[in-house]
Amino acid sequence: MMSEKSKLLIGTGKGLLVYERGDDGWNCLGDHFLGLPVSVAWVDEREGTWWAALAHRHWGQKLHRSADGGKSWEEVSVPTYPEDARLQNGKPATLRKIWVIAHGGDDRPGVLLMGTEPGALFRSENNGDSWELVESLWNHPSRKKQWFGAGRDQPYIHSIVVDPRDSSHYYIAVSCAGVFETMNDGQSWEVRNEGLRAAYLPNPEAEIGHDPHRMLACRSRPDVLWQQNHCGIYRSTNGGLQWEEVSDKDGFPAYGFALAVDNSNPERAWVIPAVSDEVRVAVDRALCVCRTEDGGQSWQEQRSGLPQSYCYDIVFRHSLDSDGNCLAFGSTTGNLYVSEDMGASWMQLSHNLPRINFVHFINIALDT
Repeated sequence: MMSEKSKLLIGTGKGLLVYERGDDGWNCLGDHFLGLPVSVAWVDEREGTWWAALAHRHWGQKLHRSADGGKSWEEVSVPTYPEDARLQNGKPATLRKIWVIAHGGDDRPGVLLMGTEPGALFRSENNGDSWELVESLWNHPSRKKQWFGAGRDQPYIHSIVVDPRDSSHYYIAVSCAGVFETMNDGQSWEVRNEGLRAAYLPNPEAEIGHDPHRMLACRSRPDVLWQQNHCGIYRSTNGGLQWEEVSDKDGFPAYGFALAVDNSNPERAWVIPAVSDEVRVAVDRALCVCRTEDGGQSWQEQRSGLPQSYCYDIVFRHSLDSDGNCLAFGSTTGNLYVSEDMGASWMQLSHNLPRINFVHFINIALDT
C-alpha cells in the first residue's frame, strides 16, 4: 500500500532547508548550500529530481540537481545567452538570475523550461545537461522597446504555465511586459494582456508593459488562469484571452506578490496583501492571508495564528505554495508559516530564518 509524506523545500538567503510532516508535526531535517542565496527550490514531479538555483554574489548564478532527494548534489551548467543576444541598450546579454524552472509536460521526459533575467526563456531537452535560448520569444518585436525591469534593471520571466492537456501549449509572465502564450511549442507567441490595467503607464490599457507578479493555472481546469498583478488581482476563464480584475472592491486585497490556487477547484485561490511597492510591508502592519471561494467575487480574511501588531513581513512571489488543504508561506523577515485547513488557521514553524525566497511542497511516496 502506498501513502505520501509531505515535505517542504524552503529557499532562503542563506541556504536551502527541508521540512517534513511527521506524526509529531513539522520538523526541519537540515539544510543545504549553507550561507548561499537560493533563488529557486523546486522538484520535478515526474521523476523526483530536486533542483536548486543559487545566486552567488561573487560567482554569479549556479545550478544544482539531486537525483536522490537531496542526499547528494550535482552542479550542472547554467544557460548562456548567444554572443549576438543584446539588451535594449545594445550591451551583450548575460545571465543575472534564474527565476523559475518548470517541466515541459508529462509526455516529454527530460524537457525543462527556465525563466531568467534578463527576460529570456530557455529550454532543455536533456534534463538540464544543456540549455538553448527560445529565440522566437527573445526576438519578439516587443522585447527591445516595450519590455522593462520592475524594481530591477532588466525584465525577467518568473512564471511558466504548461497546459497539462497539450505540452506544446504554455504561457509565460514577464515583469514588465505581461503574459505571452504559445500554441506551437514556442515557435510563435501571442500577447495575452486584454483586460489588464497598468496604472503606471501613460496608457494604462497598453497592449504591452504590464507587471504580473505571479501567474498560475488550475490544474484540473487549465483554462482558468490567475495572476497577482502589480495593479490588482486578475482572473481569466478563457485561457488568457480576457482578464477580469477580481481585487476586492474596497481595495483589500489588491496589491501583493504571492498567489496560490486550488488545483481541483477553479474558484478557490489565496493571496497575501501588501502595501504598495514604495512601502512593501504588511497592510496595517498586520499579516493576513485572503482566500476566495467564488472566483474572486468575494474574499475572506484569514488571520488566526498570524501577527496582528507591528508586523513588517512581506511575502514575495514564489514564497507561497499550496498542496490540497495545506498551505505554507515564508516572509522576507524569515518567518515561516503552515496551515493544514486551507488557511483558516496558521502555525509558525520558525521565526529565525533568513529572507525566504522560495517555498515548494513535495510529496514523497512511501511503501507501507
